[in-house]
Formats: sequence, structure tokens, C-alpha cells
Amino acid sequence: APARAVRPVLRGWARDPDRWLRRSAVIAQLGAKARTDTALLAEVIEVNAGDPEFFVRKAIGWALRDHAKTDPAWVRRFLAEHELGPLSRREAAKHLS
Repeated sequence: APARAVRPVLRGWARDPDRWLRRSAVIAQLGAKARTDTALLAEVIEVNAGDPEFFVRKAIGWALRDHAKTDPAWVRRFLAEHELGPLSRREAAKHLS
């Protein structure tokens, strides 16, 4: 999980006008595996779920796909409970069976 001091930074980035900061907030926990702060992951994705920017939508799918390697049930539940664009959903579900 990100250090406590980093969480507010990522929350701010998730809402920043700069698409690259929004994207960075979404993918900040790639590779964290079981240490992923799923509440923070959900928050930064929810804030950006309707983002029209390709790279942000792709990052959402990437972050979910990466976390699915560790906790596929959490990702399935997230996908069932949230409206995401087709690109994000397709990328997220790539390796879910």
C-alpha cells in the first residue's frame, strides 16, 4: 500500500486537470499485489471512470487487470458494481475467466 503521506497526493492527482497525473494516480499501485490499498484504487478509478482520455481509460483497465492477478474476486465485484467504458472493462477482464 502507498505510504500514508502519498495517499492525499494520489487523491489530488486523480482529480487534476492534467491527464498524465490522473493516469499516474490510477496506475500508482501497479505491482503492489496484496499490499494494494483497494479503497484508494477504487476511489481513483471511480473519479476517472467517465474520463474521455484514452490513456486514462487504458490505465483503469491496466490497474484492474494487474490487481486481478492477486485478487480476481475483488476485480470481478468491482466490474459488476461500476460502470466503466468498454476499453477499461475489456482491459480489466482480459485474464479473468
